[in-house]
Amino acid sequence: LLSLLCPGNCQLHTSCGIQKCTTDFVSFTSHLNAAPQDFDLEFCKALRAYSACTYRNSKVCRGNLVYHSAVLGISDLMTQRNCTKDGPTSSTSAEMAHDPCNYSGHAEAREHHGGEKTAPLTYLFCGLFGDPHLRTFNDHFQTCKVEGAWPLIDNNYLSVQVTNVPVVPGSSATATNKITIIFKSYQDCTDQKVYQAVTDDLPAAFVDGTTSGGHGSTRSLQIVEKVSGKYIEMYARYIGTTVYIRQLGHYLTLAIRMPQELVMAYEESQDLQLCVNGCPSSERIDQSGHLPLPVMGKLLPRDAAPHPRSGYTLETATTKCHEKMLVKDIYFYSCIFDLLTTGDANFTAAAHGALQDVEALHPSKERWHIFPGSGGGGVGRNSKFFVSLGLLCLSLVAYL
Repeated sequence: LLSLLCPGNCQLHTSCGIQKCTTDFVSFTSHLNAAPQDFDLEFCKALRAYSACTYRNSKVCRGNLVYHSAVLGISDLMTQRNCTKDGPTSSTSAEMAHDPCNYSGHAEAREHHGGEKTAPLTYLFCGLFGDPHLRTFNDHFQTCKVEGAWPLIDNNYLSVQVTNVPVVPGSSATATNKITIIFKSYQDCTDQKVYQAVTDDLPAAFVDGTTSGGHGSTRSLQIVEKVSGKYIEMYARYIGTTVYIRQLGHYLTLAIRMPQELVMAYEESQDLQLCVNGCPSSERIDQSGHLPLPVMGKLLPRDAAPHPRSGYTLETATTKCHEKMLVKDIYFYSCIFDLLTTGDANFTAAAHGALQDVEALHPSKERWHIFPGSGGGGVGRNSKFFVSLGLLCLSLVAYL
C-alpha cells in the first residue's frame, strides 16, 4: 500500500502536504483487521479523508509526482472497495482513529504518534478455585485457608474480593461462596460498576441491573452469560481485562487476565492482594507447593481416624480425577486433595474448569501446566512428589 501511495522517498517533498495526508491514512487504517464486517466501512472512511486531504493540497502539490501517484492510488482503492465519494470520513485527528476505550489499541497509538517503539503488551493470569487453590499473577500455586473476606486484586482500576467459608467441620480448608468485583470509573469509558455473585445466585448483570458499561454503543464493559446461573464472562475492553466466574456445586471459581502495567498500578496501602503477593504464610496449607493429602485406610497412622464423610480413598480419588484430567499436573493433584478433603465430586469439575480457564486466558501456553515442585511454581516433572505421591501423603490429623 505504501509503495503504491508513496513511491520514492516522501521525506524529500516537504513543501507539499502529501506526506501528512499519507501518514494520517496509515494511522487511520493500521488498527483495522481484515476479518471484521465493518472493515470496508472504516477503510472507505479513511480513503475519503485521504482524498479530502489531497484536495486541500492540490495547488501546492500540483507539480509533485508523489501527490499525483497518491491521487491515482486513492481512486483505484476506492473502486476496489466500492467506496462512494460522498459519505462520512475518518477524524482529521489521527489520534482519534484509535478507540480510547480499547486498551489493546493504546500501544499501537503510542507507537504511531510518539515515534518510538513500545514493548509488546504483557498480560498476567490469576485464578482461584476449589479448597481454595490460588494461582498468582507470578504463576505461583498455593493452597490456603483464607477464611472470611480477602482481596484478590486491589489496584487503581479494579477491585476483586472473595469470601471463603469452611467446607468440612473441624478442617481449615475453605471454599469461595461470594465474589465482589468493582470496576472503577474510567474517563469516558465507564462509570463505576459493581458485580456480586454468591452461591446459587450468579447474575448476568451488575448490581444496578445493567449488563454493560460505557456510553452509547461502545460497550467498553460487558457481561456475557454462557450458562444460565452457572457461568458468566466479563469483558472490560478499556482496561484489556477478562474475567470468568463459574459456580460448580456449592462454590464459585474465578479466573482473570489483566495487563501487567495495570496489575502493578496500586498504592503501598493496597499491598494485600492474593493474586499479586500470594497468601500470607500463616494462611498456607501447602508446603512450598506440596499438598498434604488427607488419606484413608492403611495409609493413615494407626491412631488416626478415617476422614469424616469423604468416602474416597487415594486410589478412588485418583481414578475420579483422571476421568477429567489426563495430565498429572498441579490441577490434577488439587482435584485429589479436594476429593479426599471434602468427598464432594463437584470439586473435580472445579479443577477441570480452572484448567480450561487457564488454557483460555493464560498468555503463555508453555506455562499452562504447573507440576509440583519447589516454590509452588515449578514446571519440572522430576520432583519426588510427582514420582511417588503415596510416599509423601501426610497425616490427616496434622491437616485437621
